[in-house]
Amino acid sequence: MTDEQRLIEKLLRIEALHAGAATHGEREAAAQARERIRARLARERDNDPPEEFSFSLPDPWSRRLFIALLRRYDLRPYRYPRQRRTTVMARVPRQFLDHTLWPEFEELDRTLGSYLKEVTERVIREGIAPDTSEVEVRPAQNELVFDSREPNQPI
Repeated sequence: MTDEQRLIEKLLRIEALHAGAATHGEREAAAQARERIRARLARERDNDPPEEFSFSLPDPWSRRLFIALLRRYDLRPYRYPRQRRTTVMARVPRQFLDHTLWPEFEELDRTLGSYLKEVTERVIREGIAPDTSEVEVRPAQNELVFDSREPNQPI
């Protein structure tokens, strides 16, 4: 099984968890989980009318994930003219947003972000340079640097 296949399975398990899957067999049935979440959304629409929400998602991968998640549950993402590309608008019942959609998105986003970071690190390390550490932090050129052995004395 490839890393990508493992990631997809993990994402499906996250969806099943947020759908309230009770058994191992249910967790494996992502389609059933999706339908349970859609049914929950339909019930919540009856008691909690959809409200318009604005989401600012500057990371393009997070934004694409969030849009896909909205569409999965038959919610239609949009934005208004002159809104930034980082803005995603949606009409969602608040209860569904707070208890299902947003927690599921956050977990999926963490999982996907971790995977993308690992892949990026590996590709850079193997294809460009083995040192993938962060840059060193140097004092600004016009700052005085003091030696800790003699307090208040410039080096």
